Amino acid sequence: MAKTVKIALAGEGGQGVQSVAEIIAEAANEEGKEALYIPNFGVEQRGGVSVAYLQIGTEPIGSPKFQIADIVVALSDRAVLRTQRYVGPNTIFVYDSSIEGVEEHLPKNAGRILAIPAIEISKNELHPRVFNIIIMGAVIKATGVVSLEEAKKAIEQKLGYKFEQNPKLRELNYKAMERGMELVEQAQ
Repeated sequence: MAKTVKIALAGEGGQGVQSVAEIIAEAANEEGKEALYIPNFGVEQRGGVSVAYLQIGTEPIGSPKFQIADIVVALSDRAVLRTQRYVGPNTIFVYDSSIEGVEEHLPKNAGRILAIPAIEISKNELHPRVFNIIIMGAVIKATGVVSLEEAKKAIEQKLGYKFEQNPKLRELNYKAMERGMELVEQAQ
C-alpha cells in the first residue's frame, strides 16, 4: 500500500460507524501503518448522521482533511446525500441495498457503485447487532487496508470483554466480517 487510502463511513447515529472506523484504525496501527481517524457526529447519539473519516497509509499523514475518498460507505438515505461530495472518478461508493429511494441520489461520478445487503444479512443470517461488522469486512475487502487477521485482533481488543461473557459473540463477529468481505467479492 504505497499511497494513503482515504475512507469516509457514514450512517445514522447508533449504526456503529465510529466503532468500525476505530477498529480499522487500531488494526492498521498494529500492522505498523499510519492511521488517522476523525469522528464527526452531531449532538445526538442516535438519530443524527454520523461520519467517520479514516486515512491509512505507510507514510505519515499530512492533513486530517481530504476532498475525495477512495471508498465511501453510506448506510442510510441521509448518509448517501451527505457523502456525495467525497466521491470522485476513482471512488468506490458502497451503500446498503435495503435503503429505499436513493437510486436517483447515488453519485454519478463514482468509479464503482456497490450495493450490498448488509442489513438483510445481519437480520436474516446473523444478528442485527453485527451489521456494522459486516460493513467493516466490506471495507477491508474493498480497500485491503488491513489484514483479516489483524482486524480480528482489533475486534478482540475492542469487544473481548463481551466475548468473555458470551463466547458465541466472537464467532458471530468473525463470521459477520467474513460475510462482509464475501459481499464485496460478489458485487465486483
